[in-house]
Amino acid sequence: MCLSAEVDSSKPLRVRRAVAEHDRVRAVDPRLHRYARATRTYLAVCVALGVGWAALVVAQATLLADGLTAGGGLTGLRPVLVPLAVVTAARAAIAWAQEVAAHRAAASAKSELRERMLAHVVRLGPVWLTGERSGELATLATRGIDALEGYYARYLPQLVLAVIVPVVVLGRVLTADLIAGVTIAVTLPLIPVFMVLVGRGTAEASRRQFRYLEQLSHHFLDVVTGLTTLRVFGRATVQTQTIATVTDQHRRLTMRTLRLAFLSGLVLELLATISVALVAVGIGLRLVGGSLDLRTALLVLILAPEAYLPLRALGSHYHASVEGLAAAGEVFAVLEQPPPASGVECAVPADTTIVLDGLSVRYPGRDTAALTDFSLTLAPGDVVALTGPSGAGKSTVLAVLLGFATPTSGSVRIGPHDLSDVGMDAWRGRVAWLPQAPHLVAGSVADNVRLGRPDADDAAVRLVAESLVDELPDGIDTVVGDGGRGVSAGQRQRIALARALVREAPVLLLDEPTANLDAKAEARVASAIRRAAAGRTVLLVAHRPAMLALADRVVVLHPPDQPRHSTEAAVGVP
Repeated sequence: MCLSAEVDSSKPLRVRRAVAEHDRVRAVDPRLHRYARATRTYLAVCVALGVGWAALVVAQATLLADGLTAGGGLTGLRPVLVPLAVVTAARAAIAWAQEVAAHRAAASAKSELRERMLAHVVRLGPVWLTGERSGELATLATRGIDALEGYYARYLPQLVLAVIVPVVVLGRVLTADLIAGVTIAVTLPLIPVFMVLVGRGTAEASRRQFRYLEQLSHHFLDVVTGLTTLRVFGRATVQTQTIATVTDQHRRLTMRTLRLAFLSGLVLELLATISVALVAVGIGLRLVGGSLDLRTALLVLILAPEAYLPLRALGSHYHASVEGLAAAGEVFAVLEQPPPASGVECAVPADTTIVLDGLSVRYPGRDTAALTDFSLTLAPGDVVALTGPSGAGKSTVLAVLLGFATPTSGSVRIGPHDLSDVGMDAWRGRVAWLPQAPHLVAGSVADNVRLGRPDADDAAVRLVAESLVDELPDGIDTVVGDGGRGVSAGQRQRIALARALVREAPVLLLDEPTANLDAKAEARVASAIRRAAAGRTVLLVAHRPAMLALADRVVVLHPPDQPRHSTEAAVGVP
């Protein structure tokens, strides 16, 4: 018995972004550690290295104070020279280990986040993607995630040091000189306070900068994709001006972010300098008055800058990482989109009846339903055609059967199982699909056909493809560009049909298989579908008589706002 997963509805990503527009970029986003497991190990390494670094800072200051106050000239320095060299070498080793661990963790975390995002986008399906901008998603998966390098390589280790080193140094100073320790304890919190005040503006500016970068990428991709159409209608110049406007705005936001970053650096340096000066003045007065010995004074003077240094560096590294943190928030908005429900993997018999009962579908963000109270039974070997006006819900029926759209009411049963109980991988392995607007990848015709069945040999590919695209100059070896550039719309449709047929799946879903075809090509496609339909369950969306004539039954769909949403007609009757 299969267990179903709970169906959850969600807003489109663009809506979630609008709702979260006022959310602040977090200094440490716990979701990074949840979605990127490499971060957890790296954080533990950072803590261990930070403790070692703090201990070495105190040891080095102690050795320097002892050496500078030791009498006897060079002879008095000899006892501390070797330990001092060892401590210095150890600090260098820790710095090297920190760099190596940081870049390795960054590479692993970025790779894991990118894989999770792409896999989740695939699970969300094409219905979710219709509401998104491909250019923005591409920028997010590449430049956005790559911007996390600064977070892992600089900000996160510095954050650990900013927590550990000041505490250790302050503890050592308090044991050596209470007054200096109190001065440091009072002035030290001022740096993070001002860092937060200035950092808020920088975070907002960085988020707006990244948003404009996404828009720029989307506009550029749109222009490149539709360049031919823009040239034909004389709109290329207008789009060029649009890109120039967005580019200039992105430049302005970048310069504004840099100004804020430099302002933050100035504030932090000024505060740290004044704080160290206060400690130095107090030590100097007490040293002159004789209430403080030279060794303690030197020890405190060497340690005081080390207490402020990690916080000063943290401010500058935060600005270097804030773009990555803003992009990470966008990635999490994608990862937190609930995918369509999918049950456990169940055995789906090859010959099984498909029953759609009272099916209604409403897409998120739309006021009207795409499908209302639709019922249909597909017995093994049935060939059924769906026809009707645009917007009646024909493609929605196919989307529901593919698991891309979730019904708001009604059910879909695959034999004894509800579709929500059946694992989508198991079900889709028995389905071949031809979409209304198929996409081809860069490569040969054979490469595109073989996407339907990667293990298909050349003979199997040639068997289904050559009768459909034999007019191409090199047959199945003809090279096509990304998106099908280099072949006509009709040839693209036939290549995609061959890709569906080579799959040899028991269920065949075809959405307008003869779109963009002339009468001669339509006859060849009809012949190929007739041969492929033998022993298969076929559900096709069609309007042309040649396609309707292939069906055992024709189901006429009406728009959801009409009383009769579907009726069955005799074969060949539109």
